[in-house]
Amino acid sequence: MRNYSSSISSTSSISINKVLRNTYMLLSMTLLFSALMAGISMTVNVGHMASMICSFGALGLIWLVLPRAANSTAGIGVVFAITGLLGFGLGPLLNAYLSLANGAELIATSLGGTGIIFLALSAYVLTTKKDFSFMGGFLMVGIVLAIVASLANIFLAIPALSLAVSAAIIMIMSGFILFDTSRIVNGGETNYIMATVSLYLSLYNIFVSLLQILGVFGSDD
Repeated sequence: MRNYSSSISSTSSISINKVLRNTYMLLSMTLLFSALMAGISMTVNVGHMASMICSFGALGLIWLVLPRAANSTAGIGVVFAITGLLGFGLGPLLNAYLSLANGAELIATSLGGTGIIFLALSAYVLTTKKDFSFMGGFLMVGIVLAIVASLANIFLAIPALSLAVSAAIIMIMSGFILFDTSRIVNGGETNYIMATVSLYLSLYNIFVSLLQILGVFGSDD
């Protein structure tokens, strides 16, 4: 009986490590692809309307297509389509920051900050194996409130509220990194395609929010 239990535990550990490895491998590739698409978008100087279309297209794929394709090899193509669209949609934002005197520095700092946040949080979960699944409900409420506040600020146009929302999104997405990574480590998430998209979205939102905050406090203008 003891050997049987040990065998089950060993098999489970192998499965978890496989999901974790595949997730990080696919995440790395999609981040590179997203950066490539952002570079193309910046080069051809895509407008804001095209950027919005890309963002809505990515959301449509996430909601309508990804759940149906996540358990097949077609899901990998969907992941690249999502991350490619989101990366392409970043072009106008990045070009706007590059027009600033220290725009390249702000973008580099945001990328570095996003990387540090991800590596630190992931390393903590991987080292401690702590279960953060209890955060799911709080994180969902937080993201709904952040979306409502963002929509309200379209009409209110309060700079302080915009900064508060950006800071809140960074905190919420950091929580999602803990949540998603702990689910993989503890066997709660067995689909590396879904895990990749979740982690990518967290990184994407942290980068954009961090860039917006640094743009306010770090601009030379």
